[in-house]
Amino acid sequence: MKKVFLTGITGLLGSNLIVRLLAEGYEVTALVRDPTRYKGPQSEHLQLVKGSLQADNTPLLKDIDMVVHTAAETATHLRDYGPYHAINCVATRQLFDAAIQAKVKRFIFVSTANTIGYGSPDTPGTETLPMQYPFTNLDYALSKKEAEAYLQMRSHLLDVVILHPTFLIGALDSKPSSGRLILAGLDKKWIFYPPGGKNIVYVKDVVQAVLQSFTHGRTGESYLVCGDNMSFKEFFRILCRLSGQKSRLIPVPRFLLRIVGFIGDTIRFFGINTSLSTINMKALCTHPYYSNQRSREELNMQYHSTETAVTEAIGYFRERKKP
Repeated sequence: MKKVFLTGITGLLGSNLIVRLLAEGYEVTALVRDPTRYKGPQSEHLQLVKGSLQADNTPLLKDIDMVVHTAAETATHLRDYGPYHAINCVATRQLFDAAIQAKVKRFIFVSTANTIGYGSPDTPGTETLPMQYPFTNLDYALSKKEAEAYLQMRSHLLDVVILHPTFLIGALDSKPSSGRLILAGLDKKWIFYPPGGKNIVYVKDVVQAVLQSFTHGRTGESYLVCGDNMSFKEFFRILCRLSGQKSRLIPVPRFLLRIVGFIGDTIRFFGINTSLSTINMKALCTHPYYSNQRSREELNMQYHSTETAVTEAIGYFRERKKP
């Protein structure tokens, strides 16, 4: 029975990953700040450890085969690089160094597709493309990129595989995180959508990519884990069709988003955290489209459609609404 050390267990990916790992018979040690927030399955093969990423977790990694690091600071309202750097970069370095000291066999780092250059529908981005604007100005993406560089530089000391998922959709999004995109349109009479787009990936496909990375993938290499490229308008059309709702889709013009971004910048100038900012609004106007060819070939991945992901997410969120 292989032993896995997992972070980010209360997030969308972590919640789905723990279900799969336990079902596959892995022995899991999961680091969590507040164990009461964990709502997943209980098992004799799961050990929840209350702790912090910023602590020395070397003792917890004794006899661990694989570390899967999914935890991250992903908030969009923070004004400073500091919180992103502390969690996404410094804590990642500490955990990786601890894994080296504990002689862990492999380290799986879940990063983001935002650190890789995107493309168009006809020529989507691949792992070879450098990071592009506006993500070069996003502190979250920059902190992840800094962590990646450290891991790749030291990959000769420990097998490390870096995964770059795009926008995850699926069930068990209890916070919610990316599921807010679903909630923005689910059972709404009017749906307002920005002019940009996303690459949508089914969360269970990302789980599969993690498991495939245990035995596949070249050390120090990066793999895009992504599904369908589509505009926000196309996404909400799929949502309406699958949910059986008749909603009016209303485009939000770019100039209005620029105004909102300027207002957000002004609010931030006075020391107030807000998700409204020029750079965040520009991200909503971007079409970050990617190719999953390398993960198909080297991780032996097969991907489900966006319809599968959206259907599961709809069922999850509607079930949560029930009294």
